[in-house]
Parts: sequence; C-alpha cells; structure tokens
Amino acid sequence: MTELVAPSWMRSQISAEQYDSWSEEQCAGIEIVDGMVVVSPSASKRHNRLARLLANALDAAAGEEWNADTDFDVRLQDVPLTNRRPDVIVYRAESIDVSPTRPRDVLLVVEVVSPGSETTDRVVKADQYAKAGIRFYWRVEQAADEPPIVYTYVLDPAAQVYRDGDVFTGTVTTSLPFAVIVDLRG
Repeated sequence: MTELVAPSWMRSQISAEQYDSWSEEQCAGIEIVDGMVVVSPSASKRHNRLARLLANALDAAAGEEWNADTDFDVRLQDVPLTNRRPDVIVYRAESIDVSPTRPRDVLLVVEVVSPGSETTDRVVKADQYAKAGIRFYWRVEQAADEPPIVYTYVLDPAAQVYRDGDVFTGTVTTSLPFAVIVDLRG
C-alpha cells in the first residue's frame, strides 16, 4: 500500500511573500491559517449554488460602491500569514484590482456551512473575521429539504467580537448600506 506524503510546502509555515508568488491555481481550494496550509474539500453543488445565488443578489443590490463575489482570498493578517476564502465577499468596488484583498476593503463575508466545516464556520472563522475588523458576518445553514437559515452578525469594534443580528429563513433582507431581498429556496 502506498503511503501518502504531503508536499513539503504543506508541512512548513508559509510567508506572505511565498504565498503571493503562487499562481491562482495553486491557491484555489486552500486557506492559510497561522502560516500553515489548510486544504478545503470541494464544496457540494448545493453549497456552490447557494453561494452564487447570494453573491448575485448582493452584487445586484450593492450599487456602484460595492462588489459581491465568491471564492477569493481575504488577507486577514500577514504574520503569521492568515488568508481565508469566504464563500461570498462584499468588498469596495474601487479595490477590485488590489491584491491581496484586505479587511479594510471588505464589508461582509458569508460562510455557507457544509458538513465537516461546522465548527470552523461557526466559531473559528467568525472570531478571525471579527479580530480583522470585518463589519458584518453571515453564516448560512442549509438542510437538503428545508430553506436555508441565515444568521447575521454585526461587529462590536471595541470588543472585536460579533453581536447577534437577525435570523432569516429562506428570504434575506438586511439594513447594511444597501438592501437585499433574495429568495434562497430555489
């Protein structure tokens, strides 16, 4: 039986300079947490569809000042390097060509919880996003036979923690700088 051995770059701390030299293909499907590579399994079709529907609705509602997209890095800190790839990111339109994307340019991150990512999405990422100063965090829980539930959180900048916001089932609305109403049941 063949033993699988992770490449050396997955077993040692990665610096921001090293990571920035990698191609987009090398960076896809991974996150960097405290300088260490974390491989993310491919998301399900249901997960990807939900993220895309939400990103499209947020982008349509965002106006000219904000963009909403899926699947790119947000650089939470340089040392040790921490890059996360939220499922949906709402960011300043003027920063579209700036890389890496920094928390100061991000208004909202959304994580769609998948089996195996529950603790990371519910606790770890929320804490990291709050400490980085991202103002809004949404966590979307999905069950195969039910409409998604969207939990919204608002940053308390003094404490660097999120406070509970509204909870929505199937339809999302918000009081962010733009209004969003989207039926996520489809």
